[in-house]
Amino acid sequence: MVALTGDPAGAPLIPPGRAATAAREVADRCGLPVDGRRLLAERAAFTGRGRRGAVSVGGGCRMLPTGDGWAAVSCARPDDPALLGALIEAEVSDDPWPAVAEWLRGRSGEELTERAALLGVAAGAVREPGAPADLPTPGRARAVSGLRVLDFSALWAGPLCAHLLGLLGADVVKVETPSRPDGARGGDAEFYRLLHAGNRSVVLDPDEPGQRRALARLVETADIVVEASRPRALERFGLDAAAAAEAGTIWVSVTAYGRGDDRVGFGDDVAAASGLVAVDERGVPCFVGDAIADPLTGIVAAELALSEPEGGRGALYDLAMSDVVSSTMDTGLPAARTCRSGGRWVTGGGVPVVAPRRRAVDGSAAASGAHTAEVLRELAVS
Repeated sequence: MVALTGDPAGAPLIPPGRAATAAREVADRCGLPVDGRRLLAERAAFTGRGRRGAVSVGGGCRMLPTGDGWAAVSCARPDDPALLGALIEAEVSDDPWPAVAEWLRGRSGEELTERAALLGVAAGAVREPGAPADLPTPGRARAVSGLRVLDFSALWAGPLCAHLLGLLGADVVKVETPSRPDGARGGDAEFYRLLHAGNRSVVLDPDEPGQRRALARLVETADIVVEASRPRALERFGLDAAAAAEAGTIWVSVTAYGRGDDRVGFGDDVAAASGLVAVDERGVPCFVGDAIADPLTGIVAAELALSEPEGGRGALYDLAMSDVVSSTMDTGLPAARTCRSGGRWVTGGGVPVVAPRRRAVDGSAAASGAHTAEVLRELAVS
């Protein structure tokens, strides 16, 4: 297990691997003024939050002991306290953690993982890393300036992918539904603006026949689609990822554990469940970075989205955050110890964990649905 450490230039580092090098390759290939390593800790630079050991940087996920090890459990959504109550089959208060911790002490990590999957709880046992996962193979890189990118995703991984494509000149259209706006709109406003400045915003309701047709037409015009939905959710919208890819679209599907797995996961719990943790001086596992699986996945997703379609056909890339994390791991190494020293977190033999850096924000993020009428006019859809 490997921890994020710092180099003399102040950039957060992870072990060499495809996920770590993807953004560098994009930057070198396209002249982006972006250091991929710094993207990994960028949100914390905006929120001003730092490492908290067994509590995630954002506070929504915790490492808790189980009967046979440790687990990472998230409580980040409004409905999560109720779901955690269902998980432990007990009433929970506004602070569910004491009851959840007590329940976990008598349960195995496997039992937690199975029950969490059934209930839609973002949680999993902290595992030792296995063999690094194989990621989808990107095609030859292409210029994306002027290409249309539809971003159906939310939070961090997918929007970071779309943002990087936008820096390369792509026309990014963020698509939301009235009932499922991007939850990141309620987060740090400046970080949201960083990832969405310059993007157009469309809101369409797939339950309305006319808007459902407009949604299908919009996908037909897209060169690249980035989404983070389970396949059955796309089917409810009337969207067919495989058919779009067959017609020539590069379709990047970001999920926690793969399109064939219904498990729910966020950046913190997925990273920990995939083995990317540090340990403190007491041997307690600690979170590495801030929701680290999200920016790692966003970087790799951008690499895939830049792929040139072969033979007139596109591609459907099934990108699991758990696989991206796994691809960064060095197996057989002991966990890096992280502890407080002189008021600072240190790791890797006393190397200080450096403070993250923020990029300048250029432009503004569109209000939800601000460009719906404009885009529908372009499609000649009413």
